[in-house]
Amino acid sequence: MSRRFTLPEAESLLPAVDKNIREALSVKTQYQEAEEFLQSLAQRVMLMGGVVLDREGIRAMRAQRDESGERLKAALEALQEIGCLVKDLDTGLVDFPTLFRGEEVYLCWKLGESGITYWHGVSEGFAGRKAIDQDFLDHHRGDATN
Repeated sequence: MSRRFTLPEAESLLPAVDKNIREALSVKTQYQEAEEFLQSLAQRVMLMGGVVLDREGIRAMRAQRDESGERLKAALEALQEIGCLVKDLDTGLVDFPTLFRGEEVYLCWKLGESGITYWHGVSEGFAGRKAIDQDFLDHHRGDATN
């Protein structure tokens, strides 16, 4: 069973979640750029045969790719340790499992939002986001007990 959060618990974690999402996005871009460069180079070598290569530049690009990959992995692991669910890294979409009327639902946050103001059912996704209203607050429990 995944960890469940109260709304105040989830909101208190937003600074750490925001930091790790931003780090993951930054290093993902660096990783992709390095990987695309290396793939493009490999394709040119295959097509042209005997190409003079900048071996030091290639080593540096591989090192950048590998370091970016490790930093991306670390940022995603940090998010996993927090207990939130990264639904879409590219948009910074994150869910926090919680309970509403005894059913598991998700508190929904997106990078750039100042706080958690939406929730949705487990099978609804982002398109099913609903505003957190007084009814939700009155019947919401983040813990695993009923």
